[in-house]
Amino acid sequence: MIPVTKPFLPPNEEYNILIQGIWERQWLTNNGPLVNELELKLKEYLNVPHMLYLNNGTIALQIAIKALGLRGEIITTPFSYVATTSSIVWEGCTPIFVDIDASTLNIDATLIEAAITDKTTAILATHVYGNPCDVDVIKVIADKYNLKVIYDAAHCFGTTYKDRSIFEYGDVSTTSFHATKLFHTIEGGAVFTKDPELLKNMAYMRNFGHNGPEDFFGVGINGKNSEFHAAMGLVNLKYIDEIRDKRKELSAYYDKKLERLSKTTPVLLEGSQFNFAYYPIVLPTEEILEKLVKVLNDNWVYPRRYFYPSLHHLNYVERQYLPVSESVSKRVLCLPLYQTLSFEEIDFISRLMLRLQNN
Repeated sequence: MIPVTKPFLPPNEEYNILIQGIWERQWLTNNGPLVNELELKLKEYLNVPHMLYLNNGTIALQIAIKALGLRGEIITTPFSYVATTSSIVWEGCTPIFVDIDASTLNIDATLIEAAITDKTTAILATHVYGNPCDVDVIKVIADKYNLKVIYDAAHCFGTTYKDRSIFEYGDVSTTSFHATKLFHTIEGGAVFTKDPELLKNMAYMRNFGHNGPEDFFGVGINGKNSEFHAAMGLVNLKYIDEIRDKRKELSAYYDKKLERLSKTTPVLLEGSQFNFAYYPIVLPTEEILEKLVKVLNDNWVYPRRYFYPSLHHLNYVERQYLPVSESVSKRVLCLPLYQTLSFEEIDFISRLMLRLQNN
């Protein structure tokens, strides 16, 4: 079987060394030494000033919305994972969708301004598949209307724009360290900001609002992560460059093998450095996609329709007319891509796809 992804797992003995230390200290969670070490090493690796390690990327979005004091309407994208929208609704705000750009698959920045009302308080955009949004244009719009900006950068570990981590953009940037991601801690996530006061507030929120054992700074949630998860992150971080380089090599091989396949791939933002977290293709029609998926599944290959369906179909949001997201979501397919995927397996996948096209 060839799944759409497999998590990278480091050498067992390297992980077990850190686990043994946890056993000896008996400090399992609550901002332990490995959590602190991971935060420091991630800031150093990513060259970012501030970050907080959290238990998942969804909590990261919820804390960002809460810490920025957002109310009313938040402009967002319909082409993302459900957590982008559900976090807005969960925090009592209203998602207002703006259609996506057909070439980048990110929110179409040229449509944002027309969606702004007197109830708009923020823009929450996703860097889809690790491809940065047009952050410069979004900043101009946000500054003009005094809006906050949150980026769902769940796919973006290692992505840069103008030689800076994409996590540095926006009032808050969030990411996921879930097992399916390029860099993972089994479960995990993070928030990034350049504002030290905002970081301080989010740090309180991460731990129930505790300001000492018997005092509370304000309302909080349980956003902490454990020493066991941090241990996985510390070991995986040693291999992240190797992981990215391998994915880059595999992606280039896909490009070569599938150059005759009728499809498009997302156009990257100029000035950005891609991290090769996914290998998405957009097919001419949904019918062709469904036939390809069936052929692949019949041969034990399991790509993913990611993202599908477009989020404006959720039963807890107001329906909008979003023709580009509607069309792309029906035609996009992420092909298998992971550290141990072989060139022979890509040959096999490519032959199946091209054979169907040529029949």
